[in-house]
Amino acid sequence: MSMTTVLLTILGIVVFAFGLLFSIAWHELGHLSTAKLFGIRVPQYMVGFGPTIWSRKKGDTEYGIKAIPAGGYIRMIGMFPPGPDGRLEARSTSPWRGMIEDAREAAFEEIEPGDENRLFYTRKPWKRVIVMFAGPFMNLVLAVAIFLGVSMTFGFQTQTTEVAGVQKCVIAQSEKRDTCKKSDPVSPAQAAGLKKGDKIVAFNGQKVDDWAALSDRIRATIGPATITVERGGQETTLHAVLQKNMVAKKDSKGEVVPGYVPAGYLGFAAQTEIVPLSFNDSVVRMGDMIQNGVDSIIALPSKIPGLWSAAFGDGERAADSPVGVVGAARIGGEVMTLDVPATNQIAMMLFLLAGFNLSLFLFNMLPLLPLDGGHIAGALWESLRRNVARVFKRPDPGPFDVAKLMPVAYVVAGVFICFTLLVLVADIVNPVKIS
Repeated sequence: MSMTTVLLTILGIVVFAFGLLFSIAWHELGHLSTAKLFGIRVPQYMVGFGPTIWSRKKGDTEYGIKAIPAGGYIRMIGMFPPGPDGRLEARSTSPWRGMIEDAREAAFEEIEPGDENRLFYTRKPWKRVIVMFAGPFMNLVLAVAIFLGVSMTFGFQTQTTEVAGVQKCVIAQSEKRDTCKKSDPVSPAQAAGLKKGDKIVAFNGQKVDDWAALSDRIRATIGPATITVERGGQETTLHAVLQKNMVAKKDSKGEVVPGYVPAGYLGFAAQTEIVPLSFNDSVVRMGDMIQNGVDSIIALPSKIPGLWSAAFGDGERAADSPVGVVGAARIGGEVMTLDVPATNQIAMMLFLLAGFNLSLFLFNMLPLLPLDGGHIAGALWESLRRNVARVFKRPDPGPFDVAKLMPVAYVVAGVFICFTLLVLVADIVNPVKIS
């Protein structure tokens, strides 16, 4: 590895780290601004974890940056209500009960005279939902803004109907080779005289202007076919006999998925170019990105065996394997070493940052403590209980004591930490690489 490659890799990691810090600060700003809007006192706003490397107090909030850029937080007083006896602290020999009491005590450790009306739990449930949702929502806004901005101005690499190269023989794609054997038949494209640089404008007499439509028609055809190409400014009609071959499987959206299917085969590679998308197409693509993100979150448990094998065994790291901060930073560094124009590198870094912010939104919306979604679920449950009590004219049940769920929160946090460490090891010893 040359010194230039090393320096470019470091530059990419640093650029991604700054993007990560901004995303975290942006997330916490959502919590901070709405908490202050509703009169909740916020003693701390911190980006990062570990030792504080810089801080400054303004008003009643200390703003700072910590050494490890792996997260951030704001501290609001009164996150949990007092116990049933009205006390903030009551020791117990039960370890589970002790967790609840410690959490309750920590929520009130900085309470000052006059803060009685500035406690988080005293706010109406809908206000608490807004405060906790504001952080992930800021990540969603940033992800959408970056994605739409880049897709509409820069675009995506898209296959076209221009011929980038002609396969000399018929090779089943499932064989994963590109060298012809003597026993391999000549490809239909080679036999028909298709050439690099030809632009296919019609197939079997029907006009085609995009790769998706052309690919579908080729796959659906086995036997004789006419191919109209634009060559040297003139249209020429070629005659080919398409053969059945094992080709890559596609889903209902036309995206390549694992597996192979028998289909018609012509035998050429399509040229690619970067094409900006319209607003409507960008929104559709963003919707697909969100759906893929949701599917990835749901599939996380099924990825653990593969991660374990990649980290501690001899298994290959799957392209869709989960990556952590270290893995994403490594990909950012790899982007800067690619032999592509600087605009491509910038676009790829921005897409990487958009994907990271979308993941932050989806992950934080899981209805589990200590995530934001867990606090939102608690506030919604409290609202439901109080409204039901009001309808049936029962006594107000009061605030929902989220502190009682802290033992579960510690278990969830433990699982997350173990998963994060597994991903970290895999990112170090067997990282996901740009293909």
